[in-house]
Amino acid sequence: MNRNKVLAALAMIVSLAFGLPATAAPAAFSRLDTLAPEWRPLTFPNIEHHSEYRLVRDSQGTQVVEARTDGGASGLIARLDLDPGERLILRWRWKVSNVYQAGDARRKDGDDYPARLYVAFRFEEEHAGFFERLKRGTVKALFGEELPGNALNYIWANRLPQGRMVANPYTDQTMMVAVTSGPERAGQWVMVERDLVADYRQAFGEAPPRIVGIGIMSDADNTGDAATAWYGDIELITP
Repeated sequence: MNRNKVLAALAMIVSLAFGLPATAAPAAFSRLDTLAPEWRPLTFPNIEHHSEYRLVRDSQGTQVVEARTDGGASGLIARLDLDPGERLILRWRWKVSNVYQAGDARRKDGDDYPARLYVAFRFEEEHAGFFERLKRGTVKALFGEELPGNALNYIWANRLPQGRMVANPYTDQTMMVAVTSGPERAGQWVMVERDLVADYRQAFGEAPPRIVGIGIMSDADNTGDAATAWYGDIELITP
């Protein structure tokens, strides 16, 4: 297991440090001509086999992202700058070809998913210890960019029951939320809607800071498995 994969929020901001300015909403896949520059590749040290992402049409003619992974890992990321306020709804739809029999969100060697959606939040220095502040200050000095802090990772779980929230087995700064689970709905489009503010409060016990990034990833570098996933538009809605 490459530890950098589970710290995707850190790599997300570093990789965008010299890229586009942040926006208040992710670019809709259905309206893009190409994925870049709105969505940028997210890759990890020591993982040479990357997942493949491309724009395709679903059976209704709507443009979506198709992700193929076969024993590798990488993602797509978009940089944001958004205050979630009192309530913010995250809505998207996705589909997977299969889940991984060896995948398990509670185990380091099972931290792979056919589909996941990652939301990263601003780092809150006042809540961090001395060594955490020192580490992040060094990276900011080198890259000129503030690193994110906590993250919510919405997953199509392999074994974790739907609705369960657990800490990532490598870092408690990332909480894994099983919004879809198991093989029963594989091959079908599933619509997901979450209250980001409520989820963050449940995960970390406080109101969320600003959202700094959002990403998608289909990965199989731990399990060595393979899957194809499809992602529809990702919406952020203020009720």
